[in-house]
Amino acid sequence: MLRVLVIDDSALVRQMLSSILSQDRDIEVVGCAPDPLVAREMIKRLSPDVLTLDVEMPRMDGLTFLDNLMRLHPLPVVMVSSLTERGAQVTMDALALGAVDFIAKPKLDVVRGLNVYADEIVAKVKAAAQARPRRQAPRSGEAARPSPVLNGAPHYRTTDRLITIGASAGGTEAIRVVLESMPADAPAIVITQHIPAEFSRAFAERMNRSSAMAVCEASDGQQVVTGHAYIAPGGRHLVIERSGARWRCRLDDGQPVRRHRPSVDVLFNSVAQAAGANAVAAILTGMGDDGARGMLELHKAGAPTLAQDEATCVVWGMPGAAVKMGGVDEVLPLDRIAGRLLELANRETVRH
Repeated sequence: MLRVLVIDDSALVRQMLSSILSQDRDIEVVGCAPDPLVAREMIKRLSPDVLTLDVEMPRMDGLTFLDNLMRLHPLPVVMVSSLTERGAQVTMDALALGAVDFIAKPKLDVVRGLNVYADEIVAKVKAAAQARPRRQAPRSGEAARPSPVLNGAPHYRTTDRLITIGASAGGTEAIRVVLESMPADAPAIVITQHIPAEFSRAFAERMNRSSAMAVCEASDGQQVVTGHAYIAPGGRHLVIERSGARWRCRLDDGQPVRRHRPSVDVLFNSVAQAAGANAVAAILTGMGDDGARGMLELHKAGAPTLAQDEATCVVWGMPGAAVKMGGVDEVLPLDRIAGRLLELANRETVRH
């Protein structure tokens, strides 16, 4: 039985989350706390497996509590975040501190909003229970800085190679690790991270501050160029199309694929068609199996494919599914992914 402690200053949200989670026979809500100070004592007494934690609370804010928790007694934490600009920024901070994932709650009609995502809430809490919570290494700042050349890899000045990355739970920090290690003139990178529309711009802005590359939220028709990374907007699929000798981003409002929009499979399938063996792909931490089929298509098209290893993943669902499906050439720890992507991108290109 999975033991969950709900921490939220709103009695209504505590009641809603408790009700939603308790409907699953594998979950027991062992308690509810109105603030982190009460929660601290309940954690000692109840030994929960997973916490849901509100971002903004009285007496001690969620980030301060999370920071202390990850230093002293790491536990899997799913953040509960408001669908606001501030909520998005704070959520990115929480993921950097070691939270596994987050649940977005609307400002209005909270009851309906949480009920709509009941299945997703249960799935995220269950996935968090399988995660390996770890405090992220402290960073002095997020200002963009020159990145070192990895493993002797030279700089790149070609659009003939296209790097594509997919991730979900734990992916915001895994993607940061990869992008921070890329030189300013690395091959173009196209990325799908499972994230709501209200949070993807804040995520892209944070990646831009921490990377020597220019990182942005992808826009429809945008040309894909060297030294830039393009992140799928929340709520829209990112598709890559060939335009003459170059590639362009296309945004698609089609149906969710395996419950996700943006979907990693949609991006990977489009890159397999548009770039084929000129692509290099990596699938990072995440729950579920989105991206596994698309990675197999990339593999069949001749693109080198990498998966993050289980030891460094927060959740080894997506990489594990891709490995099981047979579409992965190499399984590597997170700190080796960027260097290997660059090495593979430096191979002689395949002309179409």
